[in-house]
Amino acid sequence: MSDDQAVLVLRLAAPLQSWGGPSRYNRRDTLPQPTKSGILGLLAAADGRPRDASLADLLGLHFGVRVDQPGTLLRDYHTVSDHRGLPLPSAKVDGKGVQKRTSPAKYTGVTQRYYLQDAVFTAALRGPAPLLESLEHAVRHPAFPLCLGRRSCPPTGPLSLGLHPDTDLQQILTTVPWQASAHRRRQIRTPQVMLEATVDDPTADLTVDDVPDTYNLKTGTVFSWRTVRHRWVTIPTGHPASDSPAPEQPGPGHDPFALLGW
Repeated sequence: MSDDQAVLVLRLAAPLQSWGGPSRYNRRDTLPQPTKSGILGLLAAADGRPRDASLADLLGLHFGVRVDQPGTLLRDYHTVSDHRGLPLPSAKVDGKGVQKRTSPAKYTGVTQRYYLQDAVFTAALRGPAPLLESLEHAVRHPAFPLCLGRRSCPPTGPLSLGLHPDTDLQQILTTVPWQASAHRRRQIRTPQVMLEATVDDPTADLTVDDVPDTYNLKTGTVFSWRTVRHRWVTIPTGHPASDSPAPEQPGPGHDPFALLGW
């Protein structure tokens, strides 16, 4: 580990989050965990960078995420129509830049958008200490409003869990306290909980297509691949061992062939 490196830890919690995958157009899915593209976009917004700004210094940050509370999947079903009874506009424009009408005429559009509701994640980014110090300050004093995947998903509470000395991403995701909500903590009464974690690992075999080259709307974003490793980490819950359910007492056993007289 190096003194010129550091780790920024974020708590990602909101009533709704949505971390887009490869879906487009009328169906917008969400992945079960935050994407690197989504987190870098959040940091760029906090830092006040316009969409066409360079991401070169952010792309080298190593990324890891822990699922403190997986949440549940929500489907938001939309229908769209023109109140005047006119055909909906299409994505095409004419020579003057005016949006064309759909042909054949389409009067109702249907979209489906998916969200994670009541999810909580712990994200960690490892990189140069000066850069992360600047980003940590930006997250606490953002230039633009921050959201968790989509503009309709503002975070609940402060995002930053502080800047930590340089350490392995899996280690930091093992040592940061459990960030689940009070309701989730009441449900889990054991002294420890096992949480899923995903970290960047150049030696791993799994790949994820979520590293952006730009957020420029005019040129579009091209995503590249990164290799990751899935882990399970054990985190203390703060509950004493006496709170855990009593183990089941062994019974007489079950013989599936007894009813057949065997």
